[in-house]
Amino acid sequence: MSHGSATEPSIFKAAAWMTGTLLSFTFMAIAVRELHAAEIHTFEMLAMRSLVGLIVVTCIAWRFGWHLIRTYQPKLQVGRNIVHFGGQSTWIYGLSLLPLAEVFAIEFTIPIWVALLAVIFLGERMTKGRFIAIGGGFLGILVILQPGIEIIQLGAFVVLGSAMCFGTAITCTKKLVSTDSPLAVLFFMCLIQLPMGLIPALFVWVTPQGIEWLYLVIIGLMGLSAHYCEAHAFRHADATVVIPLQFLRLPLIAIVGFLLYDESLELAVFLGAILIFSGNYYNIRLEARQQKAD
Repeated sequence: MSHGSATEPSIFKAAAWMTGTLLSFTFMAIAVRELHAAEIHTFEMLAMRSLVGLIVVTCIAWRFGWHLIRTYQPKLQVGRNIVHFGGQSTWIYGLSLLPLAEVFAIEFTIPIWVALLAVIFLGERMTKGRFIAIGGGFLGILVILQPGIEIIQLGAFVVLGSAMCFGTAITCTKKLVSTDSPLAVLFFMCLIQLPMGLIPALFVWVTPQGIEWLYLVIIGLMGLSAHYCEAHAFRHADATVVIPLQFLRLPLIAIVGFLLYDESLELAVFLGAILIFSGNYYNIRLEARQQKAD
């Protein structure tokens, strides 16, 4: 069978890779929840994630060539990882404050921050599609958070801050990959963020017991596999196919939260997520159509 000759196999491959991404994020969220219950600090989890990732990426570079982890933009690597570390730490902390589904729903605002920052810092145009995506995103957040009904929880602001940090990091990555390989981005992510997590972790260190070590390794491995699977999904299909598959993270994690942690299935969270997703999806379809026209 010729490679990538038919559309269907490509979509099936994209779906298979995205399944890997969905499972990676889900297992990671469960591991974080279990470690929070064991009173393992956020910084400890981040340090172990970076250590596991660094070992894996270094082994890959040793096997396939050190040139793969060379960087031509060291200052941007440092800046990106300071912001990304903020995103990771607030995401992990947010998982201890909010239901799993709410955390994942608020995360869907990441493309909004990417669109805004790309216009401001990368000189990209504010198109009709992006404007609708941003508007839909903010409407969705209002539906999820329901301001005025009750005092908005600290956790909502923490996770929203996390989404903003991740959006900034993705904007930096778009500039980085023009010169650096994806493996270099992962390598410097682990290398720079290891001391950022380890030094504060030493002051709040709780020695993991038994299965807690496994949960820490899962966080490290799943963090890498999520990025890896997602990158491969985009190789096999357009964003118009891949992004809707990402949306499946929400019902999947909602079911996990319901079954494992007795969390209620909130209608407002799903309605808000649908608004955010619809704006993003409309923007992607519009941009794909314009690219074909060009």
